[in-house]
Amino acid sequence: MELETEIIVDKVDVENPILITSFPGIGLVGTIATAHYIMELKLESIGIVDSRLLPPVASLYEGVILPPVRVYQSADLGFVLIHSDVPIIPQAAIDMSKKIVQFAAEINARRVYSFAGVATFEDKKRVFAAATSKELLEEVKDHAEIFKTGTISGIAGSIMNECVAAKMPGIVLLGETLGFNPDPRAAASLIEAVNKIMNWNVSVEKLLKEAEMIEAQMQKLAEQARMQEERKEEFPMYG
Repeated sequence: MELETEIIVDKVDVENPILITSFPGIGLVGTIATAHYIMELKLESIGIVDSRLLPPVASLYEGVILPPVRVYQSADLGFVLIHSDVPIIPQAAIDMSKKIVQFAAEINARRVYSFAGVATFEDKKRVFAAATSKELLEEVKDHAEIFKTGTISGIAGSIMNECVAAKMPGIVLLGETLGFNPDPRAAASLIEAVNKIMNWNVSVEKLLKEAEMIEAQMQKLAEQARMQEERKEEFPMYG
């Protein structure tokens, strides 16, 4: 079956890279993390992921058009990155996952990493990991909690399934978050776990400042909502 997804890149200059992928999901954890890599490391796009099943939108940055799913690379840290600004519908997930894993094989990637979020009621900002083999779990078990039982939904899970089918080593890292609100702290925890796993030193200072700003805004909204409720009680309306 011919795939409807196409990955168009100028040139991959990294030998045996790690391929990192992220798509919008719960808490936008993976998306915030890879967007931070792009900004913090000043990565340049080397290509796009195209599919007729993607939504008809174009992203903008300082007036410049950016296709919604883009490919970046870091020669210094030895990775290629697929970052998406748009969620992937279930009808497109399997097709795109197959193409991503094929692309990983074409560039001789030694690992595929998928970044995503996982919702819990504890919100301790832990990072959970699962992998396509027990041997791979040995690489991450000291820096992430093993996600022993459950399901990984969406394209993050689909990519791991395709890694199993293609015998491509795959690891998923899940940042713990409370819900659907953007969670920079969870993304920062994920990046710090990757720093330890890879022996990198990517700063998360800007992310933590962003988290403080978002928390302050949410606190302000909560106070405004509380004040409105108090006014309703003081001046009840009937009708």
